Amino acid sequence: MGVLRAILIILSLTVVTLVLIPAQYIALWTRSKRAERIPHLWHRITTRLLGIRVIQHGVPTTDRPLMIASNHVSWLDITVLGSLMPLSFIAKAEVATWPVFGLFAKLQRTIFVDRSRRHATGTVAGAIAERLRLGDVMVLFPEGTSSSGTFVLPFRTALIGAAKEAVAGENDRIWVQPLAIAYTRLYGIPLGRYRRPMVAWYGDMDMAPHLWGILKKGPLDVEITWGEAVSFGPGSDRKEIARKAEDIVRGATVRALTGRTGDAPPAAVGTA
Repeated sequence: MGVLRAILIILSLTVVTLVLIPAQYIALWTRSKRAERIPHLWHRITTRLLGIRVIQHGVPTTDRPLMIASNHVSWLDITVLGSLMPLSFIAKAEVATWPVFGLFAKLQRTIFVDRSRRHATGTVAGAIAERLRLGDVMVLFPEGTSSSGTFVLPFRTALIGAAKEAVAGENDRIWVQPLAIAYTRLYGIPLGRYRRPMVAWYGDMDMAPHLWGILKKGPLDVEITWGEAVSFGPGSDRKEIARKAEDIVRGATVRALTGRTGDAPPAAVGTA
């Protein structure tokens, strides 16, 4: 059944993708607002086909400009977060060269960062700031890489500092909202530390077999926890902002993985 499920998902996604890619090219060429909505639609369809149930705790802030600072567990994070709202990502430069995924990233207007060239950080920061000023919601994975999902790596501060460039005037500010992502159940059964790598993609894992494994698996639960947005103004310290975001994400991740997200119902629960 797993192989049949994977084949059906691939066929369905192929049809959807062949329809939406030309539409996205046209939207980008004409600078239409549909360029934000089409990837969002693709991710929503994909999460449904994969059987991913997204459970949200809290809500995204309506304040703008907005940068989301999230932990990073798997390539699935892109589809899960992309299904929540129109947004774009900040990704490492090598993603642009990946087969298929690189094309998708470019079509979603991803900003690519070459971490091996420190002098390029200023150019990238300017691009991020410009997108924030234009009202785009940008997602940053401050850990700089993905992890097993059991813990949160230290947040890097350089690109969070790009937010400063989006602050044009003395009284202007942007918002940095921490977000925790935790994959908690597969087939309704808690994943646990030893089963978590079935979903997490990190280290030297090969993409193809991991992708095939995900396609064959059944319903997957992922918990998204929105932390309180932090105001980032001209006088703010980027290291302090990063530390606050890291603490919030780490705490929310632990609570989700241990089933301690609270006795009250989540702010929003459902399938993306």
